Amino acid sequence: MMLTVAAIAVLIAMGMALARTLMGPTVFDKILAVNSFGTKTVLLIALLGAIAGRADYLDVALLYALINFIATVALLKYSEIDALGLDPDDSGEET
Repeated sequence: MMLTVAAIAVLIAMGMALARTLMGPTVFDKILAVNSFGTKTVLLIALLGAIAGRADYLDVALLYALINFIATVALLKYSEIDALGLDPDDSGEET
């Protein structure tokens, strides 16, 4: 029963993170909200595994956490290049 209540609480928190993603004033706020949403998704997968009594859900949650981390770093790198006004195709070499 407690795990179900925790899963519902995580779903509510995911909804709030999604709302923050849609109305964030800056790109960095939106990226932070997407990262938070991904972290809550990992927690939800782990909770669902505990509810179902299947430990293999933790492997899926760990894989999703790694993908979430890589995606967040990539988005931050892309937004940094865009914020500096640099062309991502320009390597800085003159021909």
